[in-house]
Amino acid sequence: MERILVTGAYGQIGSELIPALRDRFGVDNVIAAGFGNPPPAQFLDGPNTFVDVTDYGQVDAAIREHSVDTVYHLGSILSALAEQDRKQAYAVNFTGVHHVLEAALANDVRQVIVPSSIAAFGPETPAHNTPNDTVQKPNTIYGISKVFTELMGNYYTTKLGLDVRGVRLPGIISWKVEPTAGTTDYAVAIFYGAIREGRYASFLGPDTRLPMMYIPDAVSSLIDVATADFDRIKHHVDYNVSAMSFTPAELATAIERRIPGFEMRYDVDPLRQSIADSWPDELDDTVARHEWDWSPDYDLDTMVDDMLANLRRKLA
Repeated sequence: MERILVTGAYGQIGSELIPALRDRFGVDNVIAAGFGNPPPAQFLDGPNTFVDVTDYGQVDAAIREHSVDTVYHLGSILSALAEQDRKQAYAVNFTGVHHVLEAALANDVRQVIVPSSIAAFGPETPAHNTPNDTVQKPNTIYGISKVFTELMGNYYTTKLGLDVRGVRLPGIISWKVEPTAGTTDYAVAIFYGAIREGRYASFLGPDTRLPMMYIPDAVSSLIDVATADFDRIKHHVDYNVSAMSFTPAELATAIERRIPGFEMRYDVDPLRQSIADSWPDELDDTVARHEWDWSPDYDLDTMVDDMLANLRRKLA
């Protein structure tokens, strides 16, 4: 049975990816490698370990100790926080990726899955219906690290024979983990504000359209690209995946239809607004649909319904 190590396990994506992997491959075969200690309660049904990806020895030891076949590398410093702490962002987002790839190669790991992001694009990229293969000149540390990740992943695949794959995730919306320092995290925080107080102040302007995805689709995209037939795929770590695009004002309207009287105001954060303005407003994911049959399940309305139902239960 396949043995899987997930770094950055206790974050937004890991909180949903690990249960999905454990359902598919068995609880004991999916090792949650987090940076927090002790691990959150929801991960205690299976194996956990502490891994600092900036320390090659820790990455190498975890792979060896658990006889790992596949690594999902999720550990990353997100966009706004990366701009504020460039040194730590470099250590995690650049050096950490290199450590994972080198340790995987040294230990005959079969496959590494590492997500990229819409942050890999920049102001010179066509913003509307952004093609899979286009100009990539991001102007943030986080975005530059994602281009590095894509290029390194493709290099290790084509030159060194390590099967590295990934998708460019849009903004991710989820309910299990509280929002943090991401540029798109307004689309999570707004639900907390709506349920708790009936209002929310967005740090992005009302007309800032960005590609977004509900967490079940994000998890599916990572597992689907990992299990795709290698002979079919022509790309590796650089697939656009898309589900929906909306503005803060449009999301507020969708919530107000379900919570009458919900109030939205705007308190724009110049840093995160400038980052959002450099990103695409919509992605063309034709390549992923053609090469490994990508298709999302959630649109804006079904996502809003599911988020409200889950968060109401959680916050009750």
